Amino acid sequence: MLPPDPSLPGPVIPCQAEAYAPGFTIAAVERDTGLSKDTLRVWERRYLFPVPGRDVHGERLYSREQLEQLRLIKRLLDTGHRPGQVVGLPHADLQALGRQAGGSKQRPQGPRGKTAVTAAGDVLAPQIQTCFELVKRHDALGLRHTLSAAVQALGLAPFVSTLVAPLNTLIGDAWMDGRLEIFEEHFYTESVTAVLRHGISSLGVGGAASPRVLLTTFPQESHGLGLLMAETFLALQGCNCLSLGVQTPVPDIARAVLAHGARIVVLSFSASLNPKDVTQGLRDLRGLLPPAVEIWTGGACPVLQRRSLPGVRVLASFAAIEPELQRWRQAQP
Repeated sequence: MLPPDPSLPGPVIPCQAEAYAPGFTIAAVERDTGLSKDTLRVWERRYLFPVPGRDVHGERLYSREQLEQLRLIKRLLDTGHRPGQVVGLPHADLQALGRQAGGSKQRPQGPRGKTAVTAAGDVLAPQIQTCFELVKRHDALGLRHTLSAAVQALGLAPFVSTLVAPLNTLIGDAWMDGRLEIFEEHFYTESVTAVLRHGISSLGVGGAASPRVLLTTFPQESHGLGLLMAETFLALQGCNCLSLGVQTPVPDIARAVLAHGARIVVLSFSASLNPKDVTQGLRDLRGLLPPAVEIWTGGACPVLQRRSLPGVRVLASFAAIEPELQRWRQAQP
């Protein structure tokens, strides 16, 4: 019998359907996958998957195989698939979809219109692969050292656009097709965050004439690395940046803008967000802010490009930050 996974606490009691497999409680599955208990119960009724066993008290227990399938399903949902398309598919089919999603994702744009991977070229490709291997080896000191050395060698802006951007793509693809665990992705994110924070702090504070920019995400958005990359480019342009981190309620964003005298709000949206949540949240925020405060958005959420919202500016890439700031400054009295 396989040993229990220590990262998933809960009693290990055999499921009725798989007498020799360890079982994971619904709370443990929720913590591991990010799928809520209510979602798991609804899928059980609607799609007949997952089919948990029961312990002696009648509580649901999920097999390791079901847990792995649920992990893959969550990854596919995060890239835009609907539950009806993926819930209940065999493990091999889910893996195949994951590989397709990883290969077909839109690549981030580099400063000259080429994809970030192409912009890196042959010069940085070995460095990108080295960073990936350090993540897989769980070498925290090695990764921090390599990233910090790259900042010194490249400069902060090229470091973000030609190393971090394609590395993000590589990490995301590996997570999607199961070559990278969630904890490894988190470890990578925290390492890059530490290096970028140090780089930003070394720039100092922008001058009095620079706009104060508030950066955050909506409550449904837990990904913050793209936001930090945007902050890097803003800081390089002399902006006074104030980051609230991720998952800030819309009314609190408005209160923070007024409290700190921010002139621009920058929001980041990943591809996994519900388009209705994005558009409604932006409408609500626009209504709460003074007309003179601008809202800038960016990220991979497709609705940003498909639907134009009054009073909201969509930045297609990090390279768009500099001309937008020039426009803003020229418009000031």
